[in-house]
Parts: sequence; structure tokens; C-alpha cells
Amino acid sequence: MKQYFITGTDTEVGKTYVTCQLLQAAQKSSLSAIGYKPIAAGCEQVNGEWVNEDALNIQKACSKIRANKAIRITDNNELKSANENNEESGQTLPLHQINPIALKPAIAPHIAALEEGVALTFDGITRGLDELHAYKPDLLLMEGAGGWRLPLTVGDEYTPTYYLSDVVKTLKMDVILVVGMRLGCLNHALLTAEAIRADGLTIKGWVANDITGNMTRYQENLHSLKAMLPEPLLAEIPYQVAPNDEALFAAIKQIS
Repeated sequence: MKQYFITGTDTEVGKTYVTCQLLQAAQKSSLSAIGYKPIAAGCEQVNGEWVNEDALNIQKACSKIRANKAIRITDNNELKSANENNEESGQTLPLHQINPIALKPAIAPHIAALEEGVALTFDGITRGLDELHAYKPDLLLMEGAGGWRLPLTVGDEYTPTYYLSDVVKTLKMDVILVVGMRLGCLNHALLTAEAIRADGLTIKGWVANDITGNMTRYQENLHSLKAMLPEPLLAEIPYQVAPNDEALFAAIKQIS
């Protein structure tokens, strides 16, 4: 099993969209793939369950599960083999497993958690990760919230601040960086990559996500990022257009 942490250069740069695209491409490449968003802020109650839109999109993009084994979704999948007749009986992964910490206010998670009396702990995050490992997927993508230095608890002179990146560091997970292509992305991408490397972690690659469709000098900025980031560009995601399958298949090949 391969697992990666998906982070972004900022909030609202398309981490969830990229995560879903990679999960779906993995399944089209005959791999079982599961996404995990341990912390989400901004939830609405639906049928008695607190639901976050990003977590819901990840749930839809995950492989179905059957007999405690992850299986790939077969709808419109031309790569399905003849001996995979029973995959349609697979079940959708429960939302509470994809997103175990669902916070109501759409604010910084550590503040929302403090207001709700919820502890954002290493054990709580890794417990959910272990549950997903039990399905034995080929690929597991854990999506962060906000940017790389997302605080879980803000300390004082006696207690250090604890970040989600500290969890990733302890788990020694390789990282995929989503760069939101907009003004300022060069600085944000370089500083984020610098922080990840300073934490002793490997950046497996980065994804250029066009989040506005009207970035001035888009190609010049993309060229600059290619020149300044030593890690490979895994994929380029166009604005409001389905990305090229072949490009995503190439990305999956690099991370699987």
C-alpha cells in the first residue's frame, strides 16, 4: 500500500478536488483507492449526521468496499476484467470513517474544536487512519485542512503549539503539494515546499491547479515553478474542465 498526505499552498486551492481526481484515476488504473480527511470544519447536519461537503466528495470518489477489502468502482470503467463480476455489491465507505472529526463552524479547526470541546490529537487522527488501513487499499490519500502549518492546539509559554504537520512528520508520510495557481503562488509554493523539506519529509510531487481560469501570465508562472521546485510536476488541473485522463494516469504511475 502507498499512502500520501495531500497539502496545499493555502486554503481554498483545490486539495479536495485534486484528491478526488487522483482517487478516481487510481481506480481507472485498476487500483483500489481510499481518501481520508481526518479534520473538517464547516459541517451541516444531514439525516442526523454532521456532513462536510469536501468529505462527502471524497466519499463519492473512494473505492467501494466488500468483505473488509477495498475494491475499485466499476461504473464506466473499461479496465474491469472478466473475473470481477461481483464488485457491484460493494458498499460505500461510511462518511464517519473518511471524516471522523467533523466540526460545525466554518472557521479555523483548532478554534472550532475548542468551542465544541473536541480534542485534536495524534491518537484520534491515527486511529482513523488505522481503520482505513484494514481495508488494504492500494492507495490511501490523507488530505489536510488549510495549509501545511495547520495548528491543532495553540500552546502557551509552557505548552508548545501542535500542528497537523507534526502528525505527518511522526508518520513519515510522503507529501503531495497542491499549488493553487494564482497571484502569489510562487512565494506560497516555495515556502511550503521549504517547510516540508525542513521537517525531514519527501515531496513526492506537486500538482498545478488552475483555480481562477484568468491568472495573468499563467504559463510563465508555471514555467517558473518547474524551474524552482526540484520535485516533479505530477499533473496540471485546468479550470472547470475535466483534466486529461492520460495526464492523471501518468501521475498515478509516479505515486503507485
